[in-house]
Amino acid sequence: MGENDRDSFRHRRREMVERQLRRRGVADERVLEAMGLVPRELFMPKTRRRVAYADGPAAIGCGQTISQPYIVALMSELISPRPGKRVLEIGSGSGYQAAVLAACGCVVYSVETVPRLHRLARSNLERAGLLKNVHLRHGNGYAGWPAEAPFDAALLTCAPPEIPGAILEQVRTGGVVVGPRGRGGLQDLVRIRITSEGPEEEYITGVLFVPMVDNPSD
Repeated sequence: MGENDRDSFRHRRREMVERQLRRRGVADERVLEAMGLVPRELFMPKTRRRVAYADGPAAIGCGQTISQPYIVALMSELISPRPGKRVLEIGSGSGYQAAVLAACGCVVYSVETVPRLHRLARSNLERAGLLKNVHLRHGNGYAGWPAEAPFDAALLTCAPPEIPGAILEQVRTGGVVVGPRGRGGLQDLVRIRITSEGPEEEYITGVLFVPMVDNPSD
């Protein structure tokens, strides 16, 4: 990638932050700064990099997608990312959501069910210089990552019919779980606060994510 290409992508990132994120109400400066710094094009297939900053999702292979920039920023903002915050991510994909959280200073524990994407996320995060703050595992997202629990927050980038109980149980009291929920069609993006009295759910907006798979691929 030449210097002209890098300059062009930097310009597009700045436009994305201003036009797609701020104008839609994303206000967390830490999230906006991370979205302006993380090179989204590195997390896209080479043939799709020209649309890296388009206002929509894009295919990354294996029947999966990289989410629309606004949704990545919104979900990041909903967990209030801060340096040192331990976040469980279900669905590494190409690694972009984890990269944004890592750029916010979070320590991310990301589980991916598709081996090819698990490897791709590692490669992309390494190229972006953000692998240090991200731990990756190939496995069943429905099980979470119990060995590393409790987490301060959890974020799902794929849609189960219901948010798995195992994930709720791995988030500490006072933490939050953010993710889509539903079977096919338009899903509900929800934020669930883990309280001493039990989970408290808040509807955020309608979204469309790939379904969550209940077993890891070989």
